[in-house]
Amino acid sequence: MKTIASLGDLTGKKVLVRADFNVPLSKDGTKTITDDARIVAALPTINALLDAGAAVVVMAHLGRPKPVGEFTFDESFTLAPVAARLAELLGKPVPLAKDLTGPSAQETVAALQPGEVALLENVRMDPRETSKVDAERQAEAAELAQLADAYVSDGFGVVHRKQASVYDIAQILPAAAGTLVFKEVDSLSKATTDPERPYVVVLGGSKVSDKLGVISNLIEKADRLLIGGGMMFTFLKAQGHEVGTSLLEEDQVPTVQGYLARAAERGVEIVLPIDVVVADSFDAPAPAGVVAADAIPADKIGLDIGPASGELFAAKLADAKTIAWNGPMGVFEREDYAGGTRAVMDGLIAAGRNGAFTIVGGGDSAAAVKTLGYDTADFGHISTGGGASLELLEGKTLPGIDVLADEN
Repeated sequence: MKTIASLGDLTGKKVLVRADFNVPLSKDGTKTITDDARIVAALPTINALLDAGAAVVVMAHLGRPKPVGEFTFDESFTLAPVAARLAELLGKPVPLAKDLTGPSAQETVAALQPGEVALLENVRMDPRETSKVDAERQAEAAELAQLADAYVSDGFGVVHRKQASVYDIAQILPAAAGTLVFKEVDSLSKATTDPERPYVVVLGGSKVSDKLGVISNLIEKADRLLIGGGMMFTFLKAQGHEVGTSLLEEDQVPTVQGYLARAAERGVEIVLPIDVVVADSFDAPAPAGVVAADAIPADKIGLDIGPASGELFAAKLADAKTIAWNGPMGVFEREDYAGGTRAVMDGLIAAGRNGAFTIVGGGDSAAAVKTLGYDTADFGHISTGGGASLELLEGKTLPGIDVLADEN
């Protein structure tokens, strides 16, 4: 994969950087950024380019605007809060263009001097960005290319998307991976390319269907799979157990039964919870108690793995040398149902201290680390891209990575 060094001397040049600034904003109307981790993650690449004598033009998205026909400004999705926070972190002004490739962008970039940074308005305000029509994306990319001399991909959270600012632009300008994307791919490759064994994967989250490809791929690669979260109930149902009113994808039961059979044939251990924290309903003010995983009452809903399961999962992580975790074990946002996720994180940390390389696969898993007050330094790698990291674990080729290959 091409790195920034492959771009040669950048003195006096303008470099387009695709970042992932899809940060959470407060819901009180002030548009305050509640977690700036993705902006902080982009700083090493931006600073490296500034140190190389370049002027940096950053492009990113925020939310899901719905443009009609052409670039459509939508105040609800403006990157203005991001520009303000980026300026604070860099200690220098970061002007925000009022469009993506139009007059404001052209004027803003033309005025940019080496050592300065500007931000283009939300790329997804242009419908061509996410178009399924190649020619439409390529037209946007051609306009973007007029603004700069080189392109750096540093938004790992979008490299699994075939989008104009991710894929097509890299086919026009000299292109390279930023430090964040390079670090992500390098770290995740430790779990996808000849991992040190035992290789254990912990999967959670709400739906089995979201992770079908991952499970299928990991049965061929992992030594052990630990299943929690809402998806555990489809596995329990596949074993013939009652799951009450818990989240269940009935149509996936035959598929899961096939996975269980394949895993048994290949000697891959699938570890399911042995107890579950249940409640009368999702909105109940408190848990109803803890029950055996094969004895969930028909009128109860499971919202977390139980304490015995937490101990079991931690024990199954203890001897691992490579661990990838994607998806919480329960509704961790509520303290009553955070115990399983805490147990997994504690297990990762303990394994890490014994020499394991631990990967937290972005998305809700990364959010749980922050929400539950854990130190990010206690994990080998915390991904910034939930979907992208999941697709890498699934064994997929990511368009935004493939286009940066050395042979291109």
